[in-house]
Order: sequence, then C-alpha cells, then structure tokens
Amino acid sequence: MEPLKGLTHPRLVGWLDAMDESEIIRLIAMLRQEHRDLDDAIDALLFAPAIDQLQIARLKKRKLKLKDEIAAFEDQLIPDIIA
Repeated sequence: MEPLKGLTHPRLVGWLDAMDESEIIRLIAMLRQEHRDLDDAIDALLFAPAIDQLQIARLKKRKLKLKDEIAAFEDQLIPDIIA
C-alpha cells in the first residue's frame, strides 16, 4: 500500500503501511462521524448568543481537513488501473 501524503491525523501516524481494507473502511467511518460531529458543533456555535468567529473558522478548517483525509482513504480502496 502506498503511503498517503499530507495526512496528519493522530490516528494515522505510523499506521499507513500496515492498514488493510477493513481497517481503512473502519477509519473512514470514524472520520465521517467526526466530520458530522464538527457539523453539529459549528451549528451550535452559530446559534449561540455570543458567536465566536475564530472558533467557527477553526472547526471549519478541521472539517475540510477531515474531508481531504476521507477522500485520500477512499482513493486507497480503489485499485489503480494500469492502462
């Protein structure tokens, strides 16, 4: 398995070479759950009496990073086609 570049999630460091398909699927599910949790946290902050724009921006940035990590792992599940 080719190492994934640009992934810095603490759960990923050192695991990339030894992961099989079922582990990747399980990790994708965990990352998707974290992504949904960030959605809920962002919504809660947006409807709070005192809106913390900096915290919202940080959560949105983390959410985008998670989306990139999910996409990279999904790409690992798709075999390369040699043309």
